[in-house]
Amino acid sequence: MTTAIGTAQAQDIVLGYLPAGGGPWATYSKTNLVAAQMAVDEINAAGGIAGKKIRIVSFDTAGKPDQAVVGVRTLAEDDKVLANIGPFSSSECRVAFPAAERAGVVAMSMGSSAPKLAEPFTYAFRNTSDEGYLFSRVMQALKEHNLPVATAALAYATDDVISKTMGEIVLPNVMKKAGTDVKLSVTFQTQAFDLAPQVSQLVADPTDLIGVGSGPEAAARLAQELRRQGHKGRIIAGSTISDPELPRLMGAAGDGTTIPTAFYGALDDRTKKFEAEFIKRAKAVGIDRTAAAQFDAATYDIVLIYAQAMRTANVAGEPSKLAAERTAIRDELRKMKDFPALEGPISFGSNGDALKPAYVIEMKDSKWNLLARYPAGG
Repeated sequence: MTTAIGTAQAQDIVLGYLPAGGGPWATYSKTNLVAAQMAVDEINAAGGIAGKKIRIVSFDTAGKPDQAVVGVRTLAEDDKVLANIGPFSSSECRVAFPAAERAGVVAMSMGSSAPKLAEPFTYAFRNTSDEGYLFSRVMQALKEHNLPVATAALAYATDDVISKTMGEIVLPNVMKKAGTDVKLSVTFQTQAFDLAPQVSQLVADPTDLIGVGSGPEAAARLAQELRRQGHKGRIIAGSTISDPELPRLMGAAGDGTTIPTAFYGALDDRTKKFEAEFIKRAKAVGIDRTAAAQFDAATYDIVLIYAQAMRTANVAGEPSKLAAERTAIRDELRKMKDFPALEGPISFGSNGDALKPAYVIEMKDSKWNLLARYPAGG
């Protein structure tokens, strides 16, 4: 079932949104919508696109891949959207991207980062960077700061596509390439409350690093159990745990945790202004956030990116030209170079993934601090 956001007008420029109202990413879907509406309001206040207002229509996937496919089809056929914001997860994108290709309408994820999901398709994009690219920056930063990286262990969830990919492919491959000896692995389920048995294995053979493949809540439980049992190794992970609320969730147990992110809210005046407005708007709709996540910034930027592509392609939202205008948006995205996004200059690679700066952040004194910054592709 689709839901219109804002007042509908016959000649609005319509964007689809595919939130996950259920599952592990449901909270992000709510905050992502806040960020998307911020961008829509800014664009509309400046005159819109071809004199028309942008409007968002949502289809709740419930975090289920099969529903993501239905959502792409429904938004394309019934709501006549020009492009889609989302879906969020790699498991959804795995099936939604082929559906978008069949429908001839762009889908751009703000969260999916499992390797090469968009690459086979021309209408599939991700305003995210490959986890291997991002995590390699973590290892680079640790080495540049002369921090211990000789040995590592892995702990990851097996019931989530990206978590399993991180634990079995991304983390070990990048670590080994960096010269780190990966000594053992332990696995768990995302909703597991008691991680004592897994942690006891890690404590029995302590390492400099603990590479985590999971979402933020599971990572927080793991960190607390690691410290409770006395393990002192540094927790590292990919952007799957890049949550601004993680320091609050982890508490003192999280000190030293090091991860990559595509957005750092304290970077400059523009990011600070965005974050302040985001926090204000989130609170107004009953969402208690102390900062914006990288996925919120990515969603905000997706709307701005679409607006730029529509302006450049002279898209006017003409019903009789729907298929042609959808394709024109795709073609402009493929050519886009160094778009001045909130996250930093963004271009799209041949695989459909965004090339953008990477920030390596470290948790200390219950907050994220910038450890290193790398330019896009650098």
